[in-house]
Amino acid sequence: MTRPPRLFVAADLGEGADVVLSAEQAHYLDNVMRRRVGDAMHVFNGRDGEWLARVHAIGRRAATLRAETRLRPQEPEPGPWLLFALLKRDATDLVVQKATELGASAIMPVMTERTNTARVNEARLTAIAIEAAEQSERLTVPVVHAPRRLAAVLDDFPSDRRLFVAVERSDAPHLRGCSAPAALLVGPEGGFAPSELDGFGQYPFAVCVNLGPRILRAETACLAGLALLQAPGCG
Repeated sequence: MTRPPRLFVAADLGEGADVVLSAEQAHYLDNVMRRRVGDAMHVFNGRDGEWLARVHAIGRRAATLRAETRLRPQEPEPGPWLLFALLKRDATDLVVQKATELGASAIMPVMTERTNTARVNEARLTAIAIEAAEQSERLTVPVVHAPRRLAAVLDDFPSDRRLFVAVERSDAPHLRGCSAPAALLVGPEGGFAPSELDGFGQYPFAVCVNLGPRILRAETACLAGLALLQAPGCG
C-alpha cells in the first residue's frame, strides 16, 4: 500500500483541526499528487507530532485538510549543527538537502577568507529543507540561518557545544561519534586560511579533526562528517 504524502504545515494540529494550505501546497496536491476530497495525508508542524489528515476541500489555489488521528507524538530531534563555508548554488542546495536527511538540527552557512560566494536565497534553502524533512519522515525542519562571517559566528557560539573543525592534510585526530551537543565546521574548497586555522585555538570549544586520508570536496565533507559525528562513540 502506498504511503500517503507528507506535508509540513504551520498550523496547530489536533483532532478535528482544519489546516489551510498555502497556494503552492494546494497546487502540489491538486496538480502533482492528484489528491481529491477524502484522500489521506500525513502532516506535521514540528510541535504537535505527526497526524493523519484528510483532504476536506481542494481547488486550484486553495485546499484545506482536516486532522483526524495523531500517528506519532512530538519527539526531540537534537541533531548536530552544520556550519559550512558557502558554496555555489547547486552544491549549497545539495548540502542543505542531505544535511536535513542526515538529521542536522541547524544549518549555518559561513563566509571565510576563501569563500567565493556571498549570496543565497534563504527562502529557497528553507523550502529545500522542508521538502527533505517531508521525504525523510522527520518531525522537525532544521533552522537554515542566513550566511554570516566565520569570525562573528565563532564569537557568538555557545561554549557548551563542541565544534569539530574539519581540517584536511593534518595530523588532527579522526572525527568520531559524539552524543554530546556538537557541531561540524567544514571550510571552503582549498581549505581554511592560515590565519583562520591559527584562530581556532582561542576558542576552547573548537576541536580540529580530520575526516580520513582522502581530500574530499566540501559538500562531500559535510555529509561524511555528519555521518561520522552521529556514529556511536564518545559521550
